[in-house]
Amino acid sequence: MRPDEFDRLVSAACARIPGRFRRRLKNIAIVVEAEPAPAQLARGRVPRGGTLLGLYEGRPLTARSVFEPFAMPDRITIFQGPHERLATSPEHLARLVEETVWHEVAHYFGLNEAQVRAAEHKRRGRARR
Repeated sequence: MRPDEFDRLVSAACARIPGRFRRRLKNIAIVVEAEPAPAQLARGRVPRGGTLLGLYEGRPLTARSVFEPFAMPDRITIFQGPHERLATSPEHLARLVEETVWHEVAHYFGLNEAQVRAAEHKRRGRARR
């Protein structure tokens, strides 16, 4: 897939974030990279041989104070290559991208990995009904 096509998948996934959450996304950059760099794999605590679909880098909202000075934007990176290798169809790719965007946004809102996984499980259960 061409990078601009993948960018459109990420943009569409961002647009599907409910407004009540999207309105609270402040000072955050959502970017696409082809592959995770070794340093990103390390920051994501990915075991050898593993990969990342996305990575949130920043200070979650729950850890911030109104008294803090200006900060550089937080960053969510979505990695194109790992998504394409995991996807079994164009529809599956779009769904994986959407799930990854949701996952990283949840970290921005302060959920840890276990909480994010539980929320994803609950969200998938509602989607099947």
